[in-house]
Amino acid sequence: MQQLETLPERIQSVRDRVHRACEMAHRDPADVTLLAVSKRHPEEALREAWACGLRQFGESYVQEWQNKRTALSDLEEQGLKWHIIGHLQRNKCKYIAGHVSLIHSVDSLNVANELERRTPEGHTQPILMQFNLGKEESKSGWEDVDDAIPVLEHPWEHIRIEGLMTLPPNTADPEAARVYFQQLAQLRDRLQEKTGVALPQLSMGMSHDLEVAIAEGSTCVRVGTAIFGPRPNPEIP
Repeated sequence: MQQLETLPERIQSVRDRVHRACEMAHRDPADVTLLAVSKRHPEEALREAWACGLRQFGESYVQEWQNKRTALSDLEEQGLKWHIIGHLQRNKCKYIAGHVSLIHSVDSLNVANELERRTPEGHTQPILMQFNLGKEESKSGWEDVDDAIPVLEHPWEHIRIEGLMTLPPNTADPEAARVYFQQLAQLRDRLQEKTGVALPQLSMGMSHDLEVAIAEGSTCVRVGTAIFGPRPNPEIP
């Protein structure tokens, strides 16, 4: 396979993969958000991705997001949307609540409560509930329906739960992630039935397994390496 050297080539390749996966699953590509995971990549790479038509970018670290938001304020004014996808500490909630399009990684009631408290009056902060379906010690999140129901039934005023997110156990085989994607979709259906809360969003799938995720109902694939290439300084927390 020919290696794709340029960012525009890589973006087009990912778009083609998304469209083919949607065709195979008899889904509308417009129903799947391509989220460019831009953490640790420089401002210039995001500007080039923007020029190629990407509009939604995912960051993991709040300080890095703040720096990029300042540097790319002109693009935000033109419609750039920020997502927070990394583990979120309670003491960082005050910086992002009410200022990003979607927080994918709300993994506890404590974090949800802090976002509720920190979201400015007149704003609503959309969030996703993160589920640790692999029950891995290195990952956080809810693990079953019973724990999640009270969170969904709580009368939140400033946050809005729009769906679920998961990070399956890391494996080179995309098919190994299928069972976790299936579980998340089934879990979403059960939670909707039990609580009456609409949960339209399923954030699942990354560079190597986006086709499997789309086949199982993903509405947002989080793609970093396949768009931007290897991440610089991956050892920096």
